[in-house]
Amino acid sequence: MTRGKTCPQPEHYGYATVPAFGYELIRNLLIPELLGKETASILYWSGRKIARQYPLDNEQQIIDFFDRAGWGQLKQVAKAKNKLTFECDSPIVESRINDYPDSGSFSLEAGFIAEQIQRQTGCIAESYMETKTGRQKKVIFLIKWDAKDPVGTANQ
Repeated sequence: MTRGKTCPQPEHYGYATVPAFGYELIRNLLIPELLGKETASILYWSGRKIARQYPLDNEQQIIDFFDRAGWGQLKQVAKAKNKLTFECDSPIVESRINDYPDSGSFSLEAGFIAEQIQRQTGCIAESYMETKTGRQKKVIFLIKWDAKDPVGTANQ
């Protein structure tokens, strides 16, 4: 394929099989070209917007949404008083890590998770991500919130 990139495998949507390659072209080549250095920030806030349109009630529904959206296999790996940690991997995640390391390409997912957890906890939440590029390529999402910072008091 182009520039030595690996071509993602088809994804299934309902009864249809859709080539993931087209989605990845738009997401990893076109969007960064259009948004430039603001790509990661705009994708993060876009993820939060998507989450507001698809409100979910618990972590399992977030995991299921990731699977349905073709964003990868999300797993909750830790839960503490005011933070959650998820890992996400899949062939598409691995391809994105290998082929587009500088595209900020997991910001959409990070924003989506942050908004869902904010909605579920009722507290301002932020998501931080770390890309693991070793033998097991994956993305770690760390979501933190402060129980003393409820959503209704933001920006007051």
